[in-house]
Amino acid sequence: MTFHIISLFPNAFRSYLGESILKRAIEDKKIAVKFYNPRDYAENKYARVDRKPYGGGPGMVIQAEPVIRTIEKALSYIPRNVGISKKIRVPIIWLSPSGKQFTNETAIKFAKKFSDIIIICGRYEGVDARVKKIFKVEELSVGPFVLTGGELAAEILIDTTARQVEGVLGDAQSREEARVASPDVYTRPEVFAYKGKKYRVPKILLTGHHAKIEKWRASRQK
Repeated sequence: MTFHIISLFPNAFRSYLGESILKRAIEDKKIAVKFYNPRDYAENKYARVDRKPYGGGPGMVIQAEPVIRTIEKALSYIPRNVGISKKIRVPIIWLSPSGKQFTNETAIKFAKKFSDIIIICGRYEGVDARVKKIFKVEELSVGPFVLTGGELAAEILIDTTARQVEGVLGDAQSREEARVASPDVYTRPEVFAYKGKKYRVPKILLTGHHAKIEKWRASRQK
């Protein structure tokens, strides 16, 4: 699965994608992440892509034309035979605080249906809305809050979706949402002391009685 990221700040992804599970997934070619910077498609001497908003207001707006050319470049790298069917379009994700709530179910759908996803990361006051008139986009939000830019939201989308790609986690049981999982987990030692008080692992987890343990875990879910 390939994530095509349109961002003015691709280096913002370097640390997160360069560690742990996602790093291994990229090295093992389970997923790929490609970056496209609208500045590279700006047709001016200074590679400027932002201008003041019409109608007034604070901040700057990312211009439509560089983003349009960037999307076209990303699409040119995607084979025509995408997803399970040739009729399935490549989803273009427009990250926005006003978008539909992104959920684990959305991530599962992406992983099952698509081989490529384009993600547009906004900055400043956002991206010129005319881009949405040219391309069919899916507006998504990662939560009821506003971020400085779309890069962090894109990392959330990549991480959540990549977990659903076969082989990324190694063991499918590692997906907590696919099994009965408790928000509270424990490991060795069985008992430890802190400031004179002893802290123990719940006895049920030491019994080896799987049915009772599963019932206990289910009771802990919120």
